[in-house]
Amino acid sequence: MPPRRPAAAKGRTATIERKTGETDIKLTMDLDGQGVYDVDTGNGFLDHMVSQISRHGLIDITLKAKGDVHVGWHHLVEDVAITLGRA
Repeated sequence: MPPRRPAAAKGRTATIERKTGETDIKLTMDLDGQGVYDVDTGNGFLDHMVSQISRHGLIDITLKAKGDVHVGWHHLVEDVAITLGRA
């Protein structure tokens, strides 16, 4: 069981939406979470990597992302990373 954080530390949350010509992303993040995640990008490996950031960093992450993947996954992967960084 992850260690409990003090209640005073609550409040480091962000919700970010990023829409481009290639992607549509919605992210909610709580840095003082418990490692709970709900990740759906349509790419199993990307889902796994983001969920591991959440799980091992004790960061709650809800991520829904869609992209123009017929031209390649790079737009979606890049925009997910940008969104995570902004949050």
